[in-house]
Amino acid sequence: MSECAVLHVKGRVLVGPEDVRDELWVVGGRIAYERPAGARDVRTVEGWVLPGLVDAHCHVGLGPDGPVDAATAEKQALGDRELGALLLRDAGSPSDTRWVDDREDLPRIIRAGRHIARTRRYIRNFAHEIEPGDLVPYVAREARRGDGWVKLVGDWIDRDLGDLAACWPRDAAAAAIAEAHRLGARVTAHCFAETALRDLVEAGIDCVEHATGLTDDLIPLFAERNVAIVPTLVNIATFPHLADGGEARYPRWSAHMRRLHERRYDTVRNAHDAGVPVYVGTDAGGTLPHGLVAAEVAELVTAGLTPVAALTATAWGARAWLGRPGLDEGAPADLVVYESDPRADVRVLAAPRRVVLRGNVVQ
Repeated sequence: MSECAVLHVKGRVLVGPEDVRDELWVVGGRIAYERPAGARDVRTVEGWVLPGLVDAHCHVGLGPDGPVDAATAEKQALGDRELGALLLRDAGSPSDTRWVDDREDLPRIIRAGRHIARTRRYIRNFAHEIEPGDLVPYVAREARRGDGWVKLVGDWIDRDLGDLAACWPRDAAAAAIAEAHRLGARVTAHCFAETALRDLVEAGIDCVEHATGLTDDLIPLFAERNVAIVPTLVNIATFPHLADGGEARYPRWSAHMRRLHERRYDTVRNAHDAGVPVYVGTDAGGTLPHGLVAAEVAELVTAGLTPVAALTATAWGARAWLGRPGLDEGAPADLVVYESDPRADVRVLAAPRRVVLRGNVVQ
């Protein structure tokens, strides 16, 4: 091998929850576990090392009023990078963010295309708003546009009912999910309430976002079908504020939102304890700022997950679920270095010592 500059990362490298090594080397932007022959200009970083964190529910390119310009989207992605979130599953965005893939200094994005919602049943300017008869062709369109995911809005407030209600008949959802699967895409759905969950799971859905309506009688079905949930607890924390704002016009909806909020930790803990896969997502974009991954991991611990389980939901397990490598030999060197062991205290995630993206120290 010819002489090359390398990065030497030493300390405690958490290849897995129990697979701990003393060092790794970064050569040509990729991970190696043996010192390369001819290494020169060796730069050393020390600490506790995790694979680049995953935010499995965020929205790069989306603001409170819909799509944002490239400069704003860049700031969003940099906000995630700053906290070590180097792999993002963009769970719906009206913006074209493919240009991000050409930037070596920005996190990788796995896109779900644009949200697909029922007419007048979602936030204005966010989604394609259609009727059930058009669901299959729109799902096919977004399956081709995305990176292996499609995002449905499974429930939203029904103004006539004055409360959350399911958006799609079961047969329409089943046909659309089958079409996505035929095209090689998985399907996830925004769901706050209880009413849409059984139909979506029995229709073949792969994941549910938020899942605040998940009840004890439905949890075994989720576990049996291996349907993942991404709780976005930092977003669910806003429910009381939303309920206060809607109290005068939709008191039934407001009361429902408060109940969902009150039981949020029990919902997540019971699902995890039953074997339902749980992953970290923040719902950043829209109204929430980017860079909340550490706060979401802390929320999962508050809900009752062990620190290792919460870290798995943003590191090793989340990367495997999304089909991306962790700290594997030959993998892209996306990693985060911390002062102390995050398995002992996940709060250390809020202050990374170094962030390494594709072999480059960016923080």
